Parts: sequence; C-alpha cells; structure tokens
Amino acid sequence: MKIIDGHCDVLWKMYDNPRIDFYDSDTTELDVTYAKMMESNIKIQFFAIYLAESIRQPVFEHYLKYINIFYQKVLKPGLLTVIKNQADLVRVMSGDERGAILTLEGADAIQDNPLYTQTLYHLGVRMIGITWNYANWAADGILEPRKGGFSKKGKIFIKECNNLGILLDVSHLSVRSFWDLAEASTKPFVASHSNAKAVCDHPRNLDDDQLLAIIGQSGRIGMTFVPWFVGDKQNATIGGLLKHIEHICALGGEAHITIGSDFDGIDQWIPGLEHAGQFDQLAQHLSKYYKDDTIEGFLHGNWHRYLQQNLPTY
Repeated sequence: MKIIDGHCDVLWKMYDNPRIDFYDSDTTELDVTYAKMMESNIKIQFFAIYLAESIRQPVFEHYLKYINIFYQKVLKPGLLTVIKNQADLVRVMSGDERGAILTLEGADAIQDNPLYTQTLYHLGVRMIGITWNYANWAADGILEPRKGGFSKKGKIFIKECNNLGILLDVSHLSVRSFWDLAEASTKPFVASHSNAKAVCDHPRNLDDDQLLAIIGQSGRIGMTFVPWFVGDKQNATIGGLLKHIEHICALGGEAHITIGSDFDGIDQWIPGLEHAGQFDQLAQHLSKYYKDDTIEGFLHGNWHRYLQQNLPTY
C-alpha cells in the first residue's frame, strides 16, 4: 500500500546537525529516512521548512539554507524527486521514484514581501502554514494570548498564495485566524497535522465546526502522530488515533482524512509508530474497522486526489 505523509521536520534536524545523512539507513537521528520511506512504500513525503524558536530573528536567508539542504542532501536523481506540479505528481505516482513536496511552516521571514513569496514558489515551495504557534506580521497562531486573526497584509498574502498556486495550511493558526483564512481563501486549504478536538482537547486540534469547514470546501485533515494531540501523551496508542479518524468520518470527512505524521518534530512517539518505516502497523489497525479502499484513501488516495486538483498545472 502506498503512503503520502503531509508533514515532517527532517530539514530542521538536518539544519541543526549538518552531519545527519538522509540516505544513511543506519542513522538513529531521523524518524524519516529514504530507507524508511522504502520500507513503508511512502511515495510522497512533505518536507517542512520550520525555523526553531532558537532563531530569534528569522530572515529570508534562513529559508534559503533549508531549501539548499533539501536540494543538496534530500533529493537524489532516480530515487527522490521534487514535486512542483501535476505532471511531476503523475510521474512519481506511476513510476519508481519517490516524491518530495517542499512546504513552509511559519511565514515570519517573508515579512510582507511579495518577491519573497514568489521566490519561494519558484524554488518549489507548494504549501505554506502562515504561523507556527505565535503571532507574526500576517496572523496570530494558536498560542498567541490575544487570540487575534489575520492582519490586512496577511489577508493580501492569502490572495497572493491563491494566485500563485501555493496551498495553504491552517495547522497552528488561532481560531480567529482559521476563520479569517476560511473566508478569504478561494482555494481549498488543509490542516496538515491536526487531530479532532472533540476526542483530545488540545489547542492544536480542531473543533467540529473547523473540521466541517475543511470538509465543506474539499480540503484535507492530516492525522498527526503527536502523542499529546492523540490523547494522554504517556499512554497514546494507535487505537487512540483511530478514534480521531472515526470522529471525522462521523462528520462526513472520510474522503478528507489524510496523514500528517509530524515525524522528526516530536521527541515522544506512539508505540508502533516510532518512525516512518512502521506505517504497516497503522494499516493493520485500520484493517480491523475499514474496507481496503477506505484505508487506501486515508493513507494516500485522499492526499493524491487533493494534489491532482490543486497543484499548479506547470
């Protein structure tokens, strides 16, 4: 069975430790490696550009350093290729290569500069989460105490991304920012790595109204493996993750559920989902409750269909 995973933080770890080798099958430094992608048949992995809080004053050059790591140390001809458009998607899904989609988690260093946004697009960034947990020039994140929404410049940024063909990600946005984006975006958006708040009452999870909004506009909801987004972080299980899937299915979201593991962005793991080579464990649990075609939708089909419909044509 094929897998498409909508979020990992490999680039952050490789930026922090330049000695890490994505193609070293023996490395213990990464949850996601090429060998583990092969082991689970991950056809497409999204790679996030996430600037850690230790970078106090993010500048555009930080993004460029991450992108340089992506092109120099992650992509490899014949093995792993960048996906920028629909033709790339078709080639990867029908061939032997695996695909990588470059995303941005936190638009802080764009600083309302359309040239920076366009440059990121030209360099292959195809999805942007506007904030991390706190506020920036564009919007408030989910942990920002004032609980604000998008700024005027931020709303213009939404339109710029829509026009360019950059997908938008609401994971990490404040509740008000979520609804501002839902109102302003003319394209279907995603929550790349968020679960259901009704099942686990964590600020980063989405309430039913938010889930229904994503479902209603043909977006996607990436089930994430962060233990404390699943349940009790000391006792999170794959069964607990399935409760989130069940809840979203009950809302009519079966065709909108995807995977957004957050591997390499966590330091605790769900037993049986400690790294990207273990997706068979998730598939086995799903097989107890869902038909094969539904499971295929969760694991790759729903992401695939979204990308077919929303990636740029060229």
